[in-house]
This record gives sequence, structure tokens and C-alpha cells, in this order.
Amino acid sequence: MLKYSVIGTSWITESFIQGASLVKDLVLDGVYSRSKEKGENFAQKTGAKRVFTDFSELLSSDTDLVYVASPNTCHYEQCKALIENNKHVICEKPITITLAQFKELSALADEKGVIYFEAIMYMHSPARKVLKDAVNNLGVIRSATFDFSQLSSKYAALKRGELPNIFNPEMKTGALNDLGIYCVYPAVDLFGMPQKIIPVQHFLHTGADGCGNAAFVYEDKIVTVVYSKVGQSRSPSQIMGDEGTITIGSISQTDNIYLYNNKGEKTELVPDIDKKYHMGNEAQSAYNFITDFQNNRCFYNECRKLNENVLWCMEKMRIENV
Repeated sequence: MLKYSVIGTSWITESFIQGASLVKDLVLDGVYSRSKEKGENFAQKTGAKRVFTDFSELLSSDTDLVYVASPNTCHYEQCKALIENNKHVICEKPITITLAQFKELSALADEKGVIYFEAIMYMHSPARKVLKDAVNNLGVIRSATFDFSQLSSKYAALKRGELPNIFNPEMKTGALNDLGIYCVYPAVDLFGMPQKIIPVQHFLHTGADGCGNAAFVYEDKIVTVVYSKVGQSRSPSQIMGDEGTITIGSISQTDNIYLYNNKGEKTELVPDIDKKYHMGNEAQSAYNFITDFQNNRCFYNECRKLNENVLWCMEKMRIENV
């Protein structure tokens, strides 16, 4: 039996707990929150056995695994401290802001003999293999578009003159870190590293990026990455070949996927899937990595390498806000 604790009391943390409940022998231990009231309310809601309000208490506890869903600016320092104290870590995206930070903590995790990986639904979904196999049925692929444009629930507050964390550049948030990353993963996973990246970003008055896109240029194709927190897309992502087209309804969850032939006839490849199952896949991977590393080493290393490549691409996609 593995005990896990969570950092954060947001909806994403609750979603992870719901998913983790599907994993046998993975048991919710505690929740860390700087607010005792928030922590206790969250524990009562989710069934966490204890509340940590002092980070050092979490570090010295006997919890085995920690799911980190704190603000992006906290990821590096918190994960580093957890790893140094021999805790296994699964961290929400982006796992770190820079590639250098990720390499440092990955090396530290290896030294300590603990796992450390990013909570990204795409990598741990069975739909990933379905998608990769289906791409082989498209013939010659010259273009693809991965789009995650979702109007933020905090945008109204921004328009009222408030400064939500998601639009505060000091919190290392914004559209690329929050949504664009979901598009970079399949781009790199399906087509490899681009020869060059041509980025465009639009910055809000706060200094955070509200939307952007980037052309991933390959020798034989162009992959366009589109992301926004200030507008709502109504179109699926698409991969277009000369023998067919794949549409992906949700690029973050990798579901609602259809294959079209050139006659327009469609075949459902992946239906709509409840988010708890996607989060459950992440939790299952964490359990597998910890309890049976030898048989899961290859996938763990694959996750790490792709994470490294994605962070490299995202650094190329960032434009200095002048």
C-alpha cells in the first residue's frame, strides 16, 4: 500500500484524488495548505487523513508520494525539497519553468532513488497509442494543427481590473504554460523535434501572454500550435494526410478522436472519456513506477525524455515581452 499526499486544494487536486481512487493500494494520506481552514475543509471533502500547514511537517512525514498542484512559481522549490527528503513526486504541468531546472531535479531524483515526473494526461492515456497507430493510416502528412483555446473563467475578473494569478506573469502562468503545453506534447511525440520553431505571442496589459501560436517546421511538414485563454475555440485539432484526416476534440484529454477517409466517412477511434479516468491513468503510472520500476523503466525514461523535449520547445516558443 502506498500513501500519497497532495499540495493544493484546487479543482485539479480534487480531480487527481478522484482519479487516484481508481488505483488499488494507492491511499490518500494528507493535504498541504498554508490555510488551515482551507486544508481542513478540503480534507473533509476528500477524505484526507491529515492536514499539513507547515511544509516541513510534510517533508518529515511518512507519506510516500506527493502530487504537487501548487502555483507554477512553487514547483521547482517544493519538488526539490520533496526529492531531497526522499519523496516520490508527480507534479502538475509545467513541471518546471526552465529545462535546466528539470534536468537538475531529474538528476537529483535519480541520485535519491525516487520518481519525478509531470502530470500530463496525454502521456498516460491509452488513447496515445491509438492516436499514434492511426497516424500511420493518413498517408503523407504535410500539416497538422493542435489547438487548445479556452476562455478563462478568470478573464471576467481581469476585465474588471483585478489580477488573477493565471494572468500574473510573476506567477509564471499565462496561456503557453497553462494550455499551449498540451499541444506541444503530441506535436513532438508524433512528429519528433522540429528543425525550427517560429513563435508569435500576444501579451495582455498585465504582461502575461493571453494567446499565441507557433509553427513547428519540419523538412516535410508544418505543425501549427495554437493556444489562448482569451477566446474559446469551437474547432477540433486536426492531423491531415493525403489519405485521411484525424480530428481530436480535446487535445488535453486526448479523446473524441475520429478518423476520416477522403470520402468523408468517419470512424470513432476514442470516445468522450470522464476526466477522472485520465487522472487515474497518471496515478496508476506513479504507482507502477514506484512499485515495479524495473518493468516500467522504459516508459518512465520515455516520459522524462519527452518532457525534456517539450520544455526545450517551450523555451523556443517564448518571446520576450518588450
